[in-house]
Amino acid sequence: MTGADNEQLGIMPTKDALHMAMEQHLDLVEVAPKAKPPVCRIMDFGKYRYEQQKREKEAKKKQKVITIKEVKLRPNIEQHDFEVKLKNALRFVQEGNKVKVTIMFRGREMSHQELGRELLHRVAEQLKDLVAIERDAKLEGKNMIMILAPKAPAKAPKAKAKEPRGGEQ
Repeated sequence: MTGADNEQLGIMPTKDALHMAMEQHLDLVEVAPKAKPPVCRIMDFGKYRYEQQKREKEAKKKQKVITIKEVKLRPNIEQHDFEVKLKNALRFVQEGNKVKVTIMFRGREMSHQELGRELLHRVAEQLKDLVAIERDAKLEGKNMIMILAPKAPAKAPKAKAKEPRGGEQ
């Protein structure tokens, strides 16, 4: 058993430990129940829970939530429209989101799936420096889908400190 100041109090009956905790107006908390004998600690449990929640909240703030944004295209898209959709996909990637590129087929367009696959590869080729293909082009029903994820930013090499020249003092 350990006290409120982290000092070792040794092995003692539960009744005595509870009595000690009540005298100090603190709680008796079982830290390691599976140990032989079980390890307990005298502490303010409310304060401990509060600090734990505060740490969890702080850790949650530092997390980056990645969402999947979608860009929908058609197999017979014009060049300017393609560029606008590509610019949107680029913006999504730069924000740190994944991009789901969808080619929607209608009617007879289903017989020319190679056009959709070409279009998806064109998107991947244009963004190849910024993205990694997480899931390659795959037909799901009447839609062909590819998922792109942003590449991890490369760490810049550290600048070398200026070294004094031999002739100067």
